[in-house]
Amino acid sequence: MWTYRAPVADMLHLMTQVLDAPASWSTLPAFDGLDAATAHQVLEQAGRFAAEVLAPLNAPGDVAGCHWTPTAVSTPAGFPAAYAAFVAGGWPGLACASEAGGQGLPQLLNVALQEMVTASNHGFGMYPGILHGAYEVIKAHAVPALRERYLAPVATGTWLATMNLSEPHAGSDLGLVRTKAEPLGAVANGVPVRVTGQKVFISGGDHDLTDNIVHLVLCRLPDSPPGTKGLSLALVPKWLPDGRRNAVHCDGVEKKMGIKASATCQMRFDQAEGWLIGEPHRGLAAMFLMMNSARLLTAVQGVGHLEAATQNALAYTAERQQMRASRRPPGATASPADPIAWHPAMRRLLWTLQARTDGLRVLAYQIALWLDESEQHPDADHRRSRSELVSVLTPVAKAFSTDLGHRSADEALQAWGGYGFVHDFGIEQTVRDSRIAMIYEGTNEIQAIDLVQRKILDDGGLRADALRAELGAEVDACRCDDALKPFADALAAQLEAWSQVQQALIDGAPQDPEWPLRVADDLLQGIGHALLAWAWARIARRTRQVDGAVGGRSEQQWLAAARHGIDWLLPQAQVHWARVARRDAALPFVTGV
Repeated sequence: MWTYRAPVADMLHLMTQVLDAPASWSTLPAFDGLDAATAHQVLEQAGRFAAEVLAPLNAPGDVAGCHWTPTAVSTPAGFPAAYAAFVAGGWPGLACASEAGGQGLPQLLNVALQEMVTASNHGFGMYPGILHGAYEVIKAHAVPALRERYLAPVATGTWLATMNLSEPHAGSDLGLVRTKAEPLGAVANGVPVRVTGQKVFISGGDHDLTDNIVHLVLCRLPDSPPGTKGLSLALVPKWLPDGRRNAVHCDGVEKKMGIKASATCQMRFDQAEGWLIGEPHRGLAAMFLMMNSARLLTAVQGVGHLEAATQNALAYTAERQQMRASRRPPGATASPADPIAWHPAMRRLLWTLQARTDGLRVLAYQIALWLDESEQHPDADHRRSRSELVSVLTPVAKAFSTDLGHRSADEALQAWGGYGFVHDFGIEQTVRDSRIAMIYEGTNEIQAIDLVQRKILDDGGLRADALRAELGAEVDACRCDDALKPFADALAAQLEAWSQVQQALIDGAPQDPEWPLRVADDLLQGIGHALLAWAWARIARRTRQVDGAVGGRSEQQWLAAARHGIDWLLPQAQVHWARVARRDAALPFVTGV
């Protein structure tokens, strides 16, 4: 009863017409010759794979889960074959360099691929989800011998990789990590080490999808400084180059609320053999390449869940007939019961789902475009400016998109009524699966703290000011069309509110350092709504300018969703801006804690 069809036409419209990706690609030598037609072919093939191979495994994989024994972990039936087909199609290396065996395509197309994978089968997507980040770490920080041995297998997905951060006593506070790395020689990048320690919540820590698994392990060298400044990074394979099984053990698979087809493992390293990767005591900086990549892809998971919930809610409410609607569409005939999609409560829900999906997808695509420019543009100043914009946007996108992805799926369940609570109808799995994205890769609360402390207060708001200037250009563009005045006014109001509360925080933080932390979540939510206002304005303006096809919907449908966003959803931003401004709002300690 739950289906998924990749919205290729809509994706292509947002990429090529709303955000004008081909113009950006034309400035990047690495993507010479890439055009909308090629992007269309890539998206079509990815969508077919997601719909025909991954989606049918989603519900069965949720029921079956993974099977653990002391010596091996088995994924659900069909997963090994699906992963082999995923590798054969070249999908793991879509955005990896061709010299490493990848396809050399933009991050933008990889982001679209990851959305499709999540929407069709989140549990499956967890296995290759970390690959691009691992590829970036090995490419940037490994010594030549390790790059020669491990880069291509990771880039192509021949071997899967993991990110081993958390420990039983150290979740988000990585400064408490105890896992030890004993060097077998002078401490330097590439030195052999013996790794000992325990890690928890390791996605894909063990499985039957690939012959080898490349573990990237956060660890501590002897006599290292305390806290995060003393962390190093080690590459520890499941199987060693000489064919021996390494002392890497999976002690169990977590029994989780959702993504049950993903093997979330408790890992133990007993003098496991590996090599230092990157400079000693600079492991966290090296791993941030992996974490930042993962945060963008996690944001896209929120979009994927929203898309799946929206598609299925639209289909179900169009067929399900209950009661008579207070008003019918023009030309509709009277009947004992009407489709529930005609009732005001459901119309409001359906437009809410569509407006959020469109807005968050545009946000993710814009970040990916700027990420490509930050890596590939020939001008160093342009690369730097785009990198700074991405640094501000990434924590917002991760937290805001996953929050709305989960909450929207939860709201969508209401369309099914009692059937929504039943596994056979699919939406309850989406609600469960989407919840984890708010937690991993840095909880959403940590993203908010990162935003306010490191991306706004640390530089006096300069990067955030630059981002607002970029967004403000859309206000001026919309004012050239009288029909777009509501979008221009809505966006201008959001940018002004953002500017005011940001300056208040910068001015007040020296006297009350805790104030930014008390309101960090609301600040992120406010900025998230401002970004949605920009996305809806951009969609409305560029869609009106298109001469011809506008994706899988009519111009009126695109504009109606965008207008619903500013009329019905944007008022919520005022709640968040008001909370940020309430410096005197009480937040006492909890008695007895």
